[in-house]
Amino acid sequence: MNQQKIPATVITGFLGAGKTTMIRSLLTNAAGKKIALIINEFGDLGVDGEVLKGCGAENCSEDDIIELTNGCICCTVADDFIPTMTKLLEREQRPDHIVIETSGLALPQPLVAAFNWPDIRTQVTVDGVITVVDSAAVAAGRFADDHDAVEAARVEDDSLDHESPIEELFEDQLTCADLIVLNKTDLIDGDGLGRVKNEVASRIARKPVMIEARNGEVPAGVLLGLGIGTEDDIANRKSHHELEHEEGAPHDHDEFDSFVVELGAVSDPTGFIEKLKGIIAEHDVLRLKGFIDVSGKPMRLQLQAVGSRIDQYFDRAWAAGEARRTRLVVIGLHEMNQDAVRKAIEALVQG
Repeated sequence: MNQQKIPATVITGFLGAGKTTMIRSLLTNAAGKKIALIINEFGDLGVDGEVLKGCGAENCSEDDIIELTNGCICCTVADDFIPTMTKLLEREQRPDHIVIETSGLALPQPLVAAFNWPDIRTQVTVDGVITVVDSAAVAAGRFADDHDAVEAARVEDDSLDHESPIEELFEDQLTCADLIVLNKTDLIDGDGLGRVKNEVASRIARKPVMIEARNGEVPAGVLLGLGIGTEDDIANRKSHHELEHEEGAPHDHDEFDSFVVELGAVSDPTGFIEKLKGIIAEHDVLRLKGFIDVSGKPMRLQLQAVGSRIDQYFDRAWAAGEARRTRLVVIGLHEMNQDAVRKAIEALVQG
């Protein structure tokens, strides 16, 4: 690898796997490296960017955090990512390392391939692709209710396709990985972890290194400096969608929808969150994240939900002059009844 090139780490993973938490930890333990961060959100509320801007890392200022919202980075490489990288490389003070957090719905393959563009290839190389896995979700069979039955059906009839879009996306992100972080291992026992390792390994032909993590805590020295040069090997990591493209099928994210719910102050956050769990379960919401304005509290309450599992903490004080409000992003499958979910959430405050 050309050591003069700026290394870039691509961090991908399914919805709620813990990518943002891991990056927050990375930024605060980067041993003085100046890091530029590019975040790609699905939906039009930059929650992850707000979380990371509040981490206070001296080596990654707010000017070093760039958000690409309202579009999947794998679909908007030419329109969004390439110009962003070009501007970043034109800075007088260039970063020591670039970290890119993809949306939980993004394919990493087209993004990595973009590093072969002439103006980028000469200046940046992909240090490695890191895929973060929610071990607790996989242990609970989130991506395949009965994997053995599916495989048995495939053996009997090759024309059948029992894979859901979520399962394909999960496999695509694993396929591109140089390092797989099995996160949230504290939420499962030893047997569950063994099942997760077997499940992940069974879904990919390549065998990247797998490591375990709790709360996204992985040393910066483990995540940075892999020195892979992944852009040179991207042809060997084709996703389901790329294989379909070769047959002329378009790539889109119509399987998923997202929308924002804005509310006023919440007086009883504990009760509010408990009732949210019921709404999430009833409407099969995949992911819910955002911020809550808690009445009488000077700090903003951050909320991150994967299924009915909800994490919460006060991340920072409301800034002087900042409009206090509750804003939540809801992500689900295309069939989700947005109007019903929105009204149910709004009723929690109105009631």
